[in-house]
Amino acid sequence: MNQLPPAGVRGALHEQFARIGKAVASAKRIELLELLCQGERTVESLATATGMGVTNTSQHLQVLKTARLVETRRAGTRIHYRAADERVCGLMSELGAVARARLVEVERLVRNYLEAPEDLEPITRKELLGRLSRRDVVVIDVRPMDEYKATHIRGAVSIPLAELKRRLRDLPKNALIVAYCRGPYCVLAPQALALLRARGFRARRLEDGLPEWRAAGLPIASGS
Repeated sequence: MNQLPPAGVRGALHEQFARIGKAVASAKRIELLELLCQGERTVESLATATGMGVTNTSQHLQVLKTARLVETRRAGTRIHYRAADERVCGLMSELGAVARARLVEVERLVRNYLEAPEDLEPITRKELLGRLSRRDVVVIDVRPMDEYKATHIRGAVSIPLAELKRRLRDLPKNALIVAYCRGPYCVLAPQALALLRARGFRARRLEDGLPEWRAAGLPIASGS
């Protein structure tokens, strides 16, 4: 077994850590990881969701795969990608938290676009779990249907944001409506709240999103 001096070991470790840093040093690759933390996706689906071409999407995914942040499986002629494990999704959550704490630009964007001044305090995971057990809340998942089918909060109803306006009649006016989407920096839930409140519903949003709920070991389900 070859021996390295302590400085050499540290340097070798830092080089390996830098592989992860280089892999996520791209806004598009961060977006891809956030989507994959919602559930497994094909290259074509990811390309549509991110607005990139299939070739460009595939190239970004190969960088993430080389860094072992994503894994794949083949089904017929299609390759399906997924986040390698929950630690990868935890990395995305921590990246957002550190950015908000250290970058005033992030705090400004969140305050101006995701947290309206009239917002009530976001509902915590603990409070929502209790309300679900008492059945005194309606939880709506406003992500696209394919993400809901992959994984969702147990008991949640799928109403993608694009369908919410025409499905308002399906929601009880006297119930608390809680909306959630991909995470604390997802724009779908705040848009859903604005629409619901404008139509007279009592509405709040979950403090974060599906990846954090799942990572906390709270009840999830899959399928439609």
